[in-house]
Amino acid sequence: MASPTHQFEIKPLIELQLSGVDLSFTNSSLWMVIAAFLSIAFFAIASRKHSMVPSRMQAMTEMCYAFIANMVRENIGTQGRQYFPLVFTLFMIVFLGNALGLIPYAFTYTSHIAVTGALALMVFIMVVIIGIFKHGMHFFSLFLPPGVPLWLMPLVIPIEILSFAIRPITLSVRLFANMIAGHILLKVIAGFSVSMISMGFAGYALGILPMLFNVLLIGFEFLIAFLQAYVFAILSCIYLKDTVELEH
Repeated sequence: MASPTHQFEIKPLIELQLSGVDLSFTNSSLWMVIAAFLSIAFFAIASRKHSMVPSRMQAMTEMCYAFIANMVRENIGTQGRQYFPLVFTLFMIVFLGNALGLIPYAFTYTSHIAVTGALALMVFIMVVIIGIFKHGMHFFSLFLPPGVPLWLMPLVIPIEILSFAIRPITLSVRLFANMIAGHILLKVIAGFSVSMISMGFAGYALGILPMLFNVLLIGFEFLIAFLQAYVFAILSCIYLKDTVELEH
């Protein structure tokens, strides 16, 4: 039986080396392309006709738009509309990466810290660059909460800087750890079912139980896929709010 972690192995599909740099097209790259194609195709087809009575696809796209738009407005404010395309794209990338990974023989690209870390680092760098561009050196007042006594500043400022700097770490680790844990659990329970079935008639009867449990677990993992995409998007909104307004 294959190891539960075998499903996370990145395999090159088209090998390409350029000046010693590995630019191979991998299974992870393939499912990223599939996710991008599916999202673009779905929204393009659904928004092709704008009818007063929306079709099911059009209604789904409008629900997605309203859901992310409300998230941005509630967490960033009206000035956060400029970040709607970014937050919407982040949500779709993470959600499709999580959900497509539940398909047998698919690859969950969000189960790799390189992917989740790159997304989180992109948000972090944007917050710093845009914050400095819009607020200048006043942006660094984030590290000094209002009302802090002078004698506490040497303690509070390093804590605030550390909490700000670990944002991309916590944002990325939360996502990839949840994806790894869920998929390993699915693989282990499926392995129990296969092992029992190979034991004969009695094992076949007992093997149905973990199989049924796995079906329920897949439904639960789909919910987790949505929740993790939601958490990633809403935390990105909270971080991006620092570029719009400062506490003081």
